[in-house]
Amino acid sequence: MSSNPDFNSEVNLPHDPLPEELASVARAASIIAIGNIISRVLGLARDIAKSYYFGATGLVSAFNIASKIPMWFYDLLAGGMINAALIPVFSSYSRSENRSELWLITSFLLTLCVAILTPIVILGEIFAEQIVWLVSGGMTFETLEVTAKLLRITLPAILFLNFAGILAGLLYSLKRFALPAFNAAMFNLGIVLCTVFFAESLGVHALAIGLLAGSVLQVALQLPGIRGTKLSLVVDWHHPAIRRIARLYLPIALGLIVDMISRGISYRLASSTGDQSIAWMDYATTIMQFPLGLTSTAISIAILPTLARQAHWTNRSGNKDFLETLSHALRLVMVLIVPAAIGMLILARPVVELILEHGDFLPNDTEMTTYVLRLYLVGIIAAALDLPLVNAFYARQEAWTPALVGVVGVIVYLAAALLPSMFRPMQLGDLIIANAIQLCYHAVSMYILLHRRVGSMRGHRLMFTATRATLAASIMGLVIAGTLWGTTHVSWPNSIVGELASVFIPSTTGIVCYITFMNIMKVPELAQLFQLIKPGVKHKTTKNEN
Repeated sequence: MSSNPDFNSEVNLPHDPLPEELASVARAASIIAIGNIISRVLGLARDIAKSYYFGATGLVSAFNIASKIPMWFYDLLAGGMINAALIPVFSSYSRSENRSELWLITSFLLTLCVAILTPIVILGEIFAEQIVWLVSGGMTFETLEVTAKLLRITLPAILFLNFAGILAGLLYSLKRFALPAFNAAMFNLGIVLCTVFFAESLGVHALAIGLLAGSVLQVALQLPGIRGTKLSLVVDWHHPAIRRIARLYLPIALGLIVDMISRGISYRLASSTGDQSIAWMDYATTIMQFPLGLTSTAISIAILPTLARQAHWTNRSGNKDFLETLSHALRLVMVLIVPAAIGMLILARPVVELILEHGDFLPNDTEMTTYVLRLYLVGIIAAALDLPLVNAFYARQEAWTPALVGVVGVIVYLAAALLPSMFRPMQLGDLIIANAIQLCYHAVSMYILLHRRVGSMRGHRLMFTATRATLAASIMGLVIAGTLWGTTHVSWPNSIVGELASVFIPSTTGIVCYITFMNIMKVPELAQLFQLIKPGVKHKTTKNEN
């Protein structure tokens, strides 16, 4: 087996319908994508409300820090375990005859969650000021005071977020995708509702209360899905599944701790460039996450149970089925994320104007958020391809490899971020470029290492799909740029109509152009996507399915 990845192979295009195994993955991805669409829309509504009432001021930066700390604890615990440990292990107990064991394992994890997180929340309430200073000490004293007050409101969300995450892992392993797919939507809904109804009376505290309410709504959403399960308070350290989860989670925890430290340093560095910097970064991140959530995140979660099952088939068919599922996911990601990246790069400013430039969000905030967003987009394709590759390692229960690559990635990030400051004062753009470098390093490393562990993807049309998606997206980009120029030279009835036209007319024209050229070049993944959304389509199964 060659140790060098080969993207350049070409094979004849298949004309058969999508195999059932892959079709089920894609249908699951579509459910998750719908949840992500609603979540991202509500996330945009959240940022619209936030920018309208509070602009891009230090108050927004204060809330962003107060919200990030509970989210870091979620990422470290349940969030870090879902893909790496919970779904792979839960899936092995998902058959009906093993369900009692599955309930036992889940019950113990929920019990452990309460036992560990309750003291953490209490300590956080006591030492809120010190925590805030460590993370964002570069902000003014007044902003730090507000941040500490908001943190005391958001800290209890740690419990509810991790509860919801464990229950989501359980439902995903049972292939009940519908309810957990809307977790993030419920979270954002809580923030939106509280901001709209209470921002005038409670100020920025409405955002923090909304975050706590959203975390409670996440748990409530999962309850219908676990009806019929037998969950209770359980302590069973000796169950073999718990040891497997711990073994898989340990490297993830290491990587996440290092990542949390890195993010803390990043926010500390960003705060030193101005109170508004963190607000601009978070607004840009929200917009960038929209296409990622609809494409890579949805596909990556959807393939994990299938990959976890196929990882055990090596004695029968080698890695053939595993590689086919993974390569299919990568092709779908490329078909979707490449045009999204190019389109958003061109439409960054009108998108920011449409979504954010209202109320207290000023033109200078638009300028800086657009600048940050375009820099973030440098790494978006790498980020999108990285997620399925990482999940492929998780499916094989090889969590140490992504964790160690992640640790090195943090070092790469810090080196790239700090290097320019040796020659001049640190700038916000330095941190964003460093993030893109880190993402590219991680994705390339994951591909090379997976190639060496599992085998070559030669013959899986990766280069075929990538080149054609890039070509079609480049033509689309020219069409979008021309259409955008045209819309800016039209006298619209008012600014809102003009902003809507500057986004939707070029993007619609671009989508039509992209689909047309991809169809001309006969890229099968595009046809498969349309095939999946047609009701009642029957998919042909293959002899390798189980």
